[in-house]
Amino acid sequence: MSLHFEAKHRLGKFALDANFTSDRGVTALFGRSGSGKTSIIRIIAGLTRPDHGRVEVDGDVLVDTQKGIFVPKHKRRFATVFQEGRLFPHLTVQQNLNYGRWFAPKTGDAGNLSKIVDLLGIESILARRPEKLSGGEKQRVAIGRALLSSPRLLLMDEPLAALDGARKMEILPYLEALRDEVKVPIVYVSHSVAEVARLADRVVVVSDGKVAMTGTAADVLSQPSLSDAANRREAGSLIEGRVSAYDPRHRLATIGFESSQIYVSGMEITAGKAVRVHILAKDVMLATVGPQQLSALNVLEGTISEISSNQAGTVDVRVDCGGTPILAHITALSCDRLGLKQGMTVFAIIKTVALEHH
Repeated sequence: MSLHFEAKHRLGKFALDANFTSDRGVTALFGRSGSGKTSIIRIIAGLTRPDHGRVEVDGDVLVDTQKGIFVPKHKRRFATVFQEGRLFPHLTVQQNLNYGRWFAPKTGDAGNLSKIVDLLGIESILARRPEKLSGGEKQRVAIGRALLSSPRLLLMDEPLAALDGARKMEILPYLEALRDEVKVPIVYVSHSVAEVARLADRVVVVSDGKVAMTGTAADVLSQPSLSDAANRREAGSLIEGRVSAYDPRHRLATIGFESSQIYVSGMEITAGKAVRVHILAKDVMLATVGPQQLSALNVLEGTISEISSNQAGTVDVRVDCGGTPILAHITALSCDRLGLKQGMTVFAIIKTVALEHH
């Protein structure tokens, strides 16, 4: 799947002027609330006609304002999942799913119901009505209904925003399975670094109606400048690696990267498994000499490649650890006391590591 998007649109005082391309997998539209993410996805879905622009999917022109082309939403064969499940309250889960199949092409595959039911873990709730479902269950059913329409593109507009932390953790593994097994291209809107780090292949950062940055998830989420578009507490490094060993006695996995490795505890995982590791910048300390007698297992030697300050009295320091980028968020006072400069050798001490299967 290839998606080309360019649009200019004004809504009141807000002006959208965005341009990007993406391909297969999960493309995340990432940014703060009000940045323009939902405006973009509404134009892709055909819910909004832009003032000026062009939208093309796999060579099929859906919008071209210069030529007067605007394909209606019901002819685009896209499915959208919103923040709320928007299930029909008078229908059972099974009936809601069957409603999705109604929109599949008559000559094509209306979706493998049993496969999707199994993938989303909803077999035990097929006879229930929406009022008897948790928030996470409702969203899984909404995703299943969307998939059963056999869409060529799945649009997800902050599907976890209305859920609490526990429900988000419940549904994230199903979204990972959806990404890995169903192979339907996804445009995923979110303002959560954790969600994007776990799910996205490519990230489009949206800020004040414009595209501020695009690239792979690992490249974009490891940039210090991402703090401008995200909650600073979520800023960090996203690294893709592979499990080289697992110690069952200590429940400790060794993750290998370029020329570095780190240890992650508390998760049983098979050696050889490809993983993503999200290291929050606030969980990284820096030292100018090799520390000893520490409880922290992960100490990586590297070279400072970038230092950027902000107006909050803090500094973001990007450290190149043998090809593995690590971002540290420290106070400006600590930076001055250590005399940190670009090109200087330092040691990154990682206090906590969040590891996700990929």
